[in-house]
Amino acid sequence: MENNKITKSDLNRVFFNLQFLNLTNNYESMQAIGFLTSIAPVLKRLYKDKPKEQRVEAIKRHLKFFNSHVNADALILGVTAALEESTTEEEKDTVVSMKTGLMGPLAGIGDSVLKFTWLPICGSIGAALALNGSVIGPILMFILYNIVNIATRYYGIHWGYQKGLDMVSGSGTNALQRLANIANIVGLMVIGGLIATSVKLKFVLEFGAGDNVIVLQEMFDKIMPGLFSLLVTFAVYRILKKTGGKHAAMIILGIMLISIVLYGLSILG
Repeated sequence: MENNKITKSDLNRVFFNLQFLNLTNNYESMQAIGFLTSIAPVLKRLYKDKPKEQRVEAIKRHLKFFNSHVNADALILGVTAALEESTTEEEKDTVVSMKTGLMGPLAGIGDSVLKFTWLPICGSIGAALALNGSVIGPILMFILYNIVNIATRYYGIHWGYQKGLDMVSGSGTNALQRLANIANIVGLMVIGGLIATSVKLKFVLEFGAGDNVIVLQEMFDKIMPGLFSLLVTFAVYRILKKTGGKHAAMIILGIMLISIVLYGLSILG
């Protein structure tokens, strides 16, 4: 088993693959293919002597929906590598739970710190020099940005791997179970927030009751705001789960068509 331990060279190959992670982005699984390609050196090391069925399950495990900021992906890749190395096949749900729990919060940090803070600072410095006629401006911007960009990716993988090992070392299954529970809770909070803010469904139907007018949407908002959005999300989830996600594109097109029809009938607003 010692020969199957992850090496620094494996993590460096993960870092190299990470540079191309976003090339395979798609609307069905987002960064999942890129994440699998990035972590492939780790899986190759850990599963080289394992049965084919376990290798296939490892691949499927990392093809599930995943999306985060690419620099945050580095940290998640490191932690995931450590968990892959430290868990048994019966504990692999922890790996998926941890990825799901980390991707949302770390995406927000990556966007706010790197994209909306550091990048504008570098751009301002470069633009100021460029406006004064210096060719050093854009070059300096490129260098300053990528010092942080590349450093966070490289050290994120190695630091995440070490911290992932620290989380499970000496604590056994109880630590893994706590990690799984925490990750599941965080993941559910993120998904719940996305449903409330991203799924918009508003009925404009009105019913007359004597001299009063009952607005369907307002009536249900008093009972439970966002109820219809939750019901639609739950229905789509059940269909995807029952069909194994095979008809995701058709479901999207179907929802678009139904929405257009209901809007035309003045049922949805």
